[in-house]
Amino acid sequence: MNPAGLPEQVKRAWAIAKKDIRLYYAKNSVLIFGILMPFFLFLAFFAGSSQLPLTFLLPGLVGVTLLFTATALSPAIYAWEGRHGTLERLVSCPITIEAMVFGDMIASILFGIGITLITVFIALALGLPLLHGIIMIVSILLAACCFSAIGMLLAVPPTSEPSTPMTLSLLIKFPLIFISGIFVPLDQLPSWGLVLSACSPLTYFTDLVRYSFTGEHFFPVLADILILAVITLVFTAGTMYLHKRTMPKRM
Repeated sequence: MNPAGLPEQVKRAWAIAKKDIRLYYAKNSVLIFGILMPFFLFLAFFAGSSQLPLTFLLPGLVGVTLLFTATALSPAIYAWEGRHGTLERLVSCPITIEAMVFGDMIASILFGIGITLITVFIALALGLPLLHGIIMIVSILLAACCFSAIGMLLAVPPTSEPSTPMTLSLLIKFPLIFISGIFVPLDQLPSWGLVLSACSPLTYFTDLVRYSFTGEHFFPVLADILILAVITLVFTAGTMYLHKRTMPKRM
């Protein structure tokens, strides 16, 4: 990208983000997969577990909510665009592929943060104190960017069927929930479970949220932040590169 054109590309990315929010985020599938599913999943585990306190479960709910909301739309957005014939029009505009992807990520990030903050307020209303507000803000911002990039990575395979990337998204998100310390404490996982959990960005985000509310953590807080930041950068760079290579196949 020409550095001189960077501000203009950012403006166009923001225009794409506003378009996504206006057109797509009121869809029933987004509400179901992004909001209702994590909520009912939490209720199921809360009702079925008498051993785990709210101080453990509510930070997990925050983690699940951000994962599901930040990836609720992004896997299927290009499939929707391709089906309605608007993707070709976007590509023909004076905007780079990176700016297009960035705009879609912005929409996912904003949606994820907005719904997750509601979950945080619910946790506060139920009596959890916010001990480390700065850590909470930093972790939500990082994780929203990370999960949005993951969602865009799932959108890389060219298809005009939204159900294909959405199904793939669920196949990836559900295993992440069960290895990331959401409903099972990390110190109760077997050694192989800890190895898998260390590969999940949701693990580090949930650990940071739990620390923000309770002061307890499994990994060092600085390590959580640094690892989450590195994963975010890797996923963002990867999704930019792969979409640039696969976008011509969608035409």
